[in-house]
Amino acid sequence: MSIWWSLRLRRDAASVPLARRLLLGTMETAGVDPDISFDLSVALTEACANAVEHGGDPGSAAAGPAAEYRVTAYLDGEKCRIEVSDSGPGFDRGPAPLRDAPLCGDAQATAESGRGLCLIEQLADHVHVRSRPGLGAVVSFDKILKWREGALLGVS
Repeated sequence: MSIWWSLRLRRDAASVPLARRLLLGTMETAGVDPDISFDLSVALTEACANAVEHGGDPGSAAAGPAAEYRVTAYLDGEKCRIEVSDSGPGFDRGPAPLRDAPLCGDAQATAESGRGLCLIEQLADHVHVRSRPGLGAVVSFDKILKWREGALLGVS
């Protein structure tokens, strides 16, 4: 058995805990190890916070795609994949060598802000960022799951 859900959320700070609580509740019900659930909930919080802060035209309060972002989560056997996408301005990670480099550099490690993607990379097993300036960004990350004994979805 697997679990899949998707949310379309308003780009508002109040939406971030909603997504986190849904993920934590799903994992608790399914029987995911609490340490894994915590790591994924922190990573999801960072991805959602980025979508809220950067995922649309900051000068526009109008409703529409730029005022929303989407969170999708899949729990299937041994893996969880989470994807957070927005239709905002996106960002440019630079030329190909920089796009393929780790998200965590020396500057991000000591910065006061801008460490969300770095933190996600530290908490997840695999992270992929797709962004095209003017067309939005997608952050997806995977983590191998560990299960509590007697879990509903656990792999035998």
